Amino acid sequence: MWNAGKQWVAARKTMLVVAVAALLVGSGLGIGLAGGRLHQMAAGATSMVPAVASPAGAPAGFADLADRLAPSVVNIRVTKVERVTGPGLMGPEEESGRDFPFGPFFERFFREMPRQPREFRLQGAGSGFIIGKEGLIVTNNHVVEGAKEVTVTLASKEEYPAKVIGRDPKTDIALVRIEPKGTLPAAPLGDSDLLRVGDWVLAIGNPFGLNNTVTAGIISAKGRVIGAGPYDDFIQTDASINPGNSGGPLFNLQGEVIGINTAIVPNGQGIGFAVPINLAKSLLPQLEAKGEVSRGYLGVNIQAVTPELAKSLNLQDKKGALVADVTKGSPAEAAGIRRGDVIAKFDGKEVSEMHNLPPLVAATPIGKEVPITIFREGTEQTLRVKVGRMPGEPAEASGPAEPEQSKWGLALRDLDARAAQGLGLKSGEGVLVAAVRPGSAAERAGIRTGDVILEVNRQKVTSVKEVQAMAQKEPSSQSLLVLLRRGDATLFAAMELK
Repeated sequence: MWNAGKQWVAARKTMLVVAVAALLVGSGLGIGLAGGRLHQMAAGATSMVPAVASPAGAPAGFADLADRLAPSVVNIRVTKVERVTGPGLMGPEEESGRDFPFGPFFERFFREMPRQPREFRLQGAGSGFIIGKEGLIVTNNHVVEGAKEVTVTLASKEEYPAKVIGRDPKTDIALVRIEPKGTLPAAPLGDSDLLRVGDWVLAIGNPFGLNNTVTAGIISAKGRVIGAGPYDDFIQTDASINPGNSGGPLFNLQGEVIGINTAIVPNGQGIGFAVPINLAKSLLPQLEAKGEVSRGYLGVNIQAVTPELAKSLNLQDKKGALVADVTKGSPAEAAGIRRGDVIAKFDGKEVSEMHNLPPLVAATPIGKEVPITIFREGTEQTLRVKVGRMPGEPAEASGPAEPEQSKWGLALRDLDARAAQGLGLKSGEGVLVAAVRPGSAAERAGIRTGDVILEVNRQKVTSVKEVQAMAQKEPSSQSLLVLLRRGDATLFAAMELK
């Protein structure tokens, strides 16, 4: 967000965070107005087009609501100081590939010059909304992350220096505080779980530095996963959201905040995303009190239940979160959760899809014992788990290689001691996927080069011969259920021949 035109891109590089940024010197914004003939046509239109009543349920207008809510929305301006080290006459980007007119001696001279640190002051901007009359304000983490100075401008044009008191990068939520002269108008927080697709919503923010811009639209979808983080559960809206709206509120028609505007699709129109306010409400007390969030921890690697996996696991439908692995010493292991279980409910709340589970666990108080409903081999069971504290994030790994292919589209290789050590495994533990044939059953199942096959049809395998034997055990079989190790994660894949 720190220089003009720079866009924040999510994991698959399809999303753009909506904080506007500019160099300290600023940039111009030209706005043109249509006139002349267009104005004349509009002037005569009233006598030609009959008035049409608003559709049932549609508001006649948003003016009263906008007047009431605008004072609770603020502009947030941030300044970051970046230190760049480079040679006296040019930066490292300028050096790369540059032709030196005076030959290799001067090229070496310039490249070996002592590098002088230089400071650049960069500015960015976003939005926020007041939740505490004494000056507590919610915004996005990416708006204030790394900021050296933060300035808040109220709707009344008053400016205050602000302090960042809490940040949570995983949900992109932050809290800042100002010391106002008097009490401020706070925005009430609603219940985002009550939203329905098609409900009217109002967005207020500062797109491109245009303070207190009001746009309206509807809820386009709920529960969107856009690859922004482990707790993706975004509200999608067609209310116009642009760079500078980041951190601003999404209101319902009751004037309650039901989302925090966060991301857009680059080159898209009418596709914006907001963090549900219910996700934020569970974190704000911790951010205010401690400046960070302590999350609940279960200790399972999970994956979606595809139709193929549901069939292989004898499930009636594809709801829930499939447990691909259980961490040793974790709360899940202590509760008796096993690999292959499908989690259907957590603390009484339904887990209809895989991505529903992480935010439910994360929001659970550490040390609380909750019921968890699972399906194990087609039978429903209820276990009790004592939620632990979230540890550090796991690291990733990968692998190499290459021999011959099978009808499943896999090239396999035995793991020797050196290769196993490089993958964090024991010698003889699993079989390495050396290559995957394009268009094969293995590729369709999502298996990748570098994966390690640990089990075939629930049986452990330690060599290529064992995998081949398992695959040939039932020659007429058109499917195989394999358990894979990918980096630090474990997951199931169901291969089916067409």
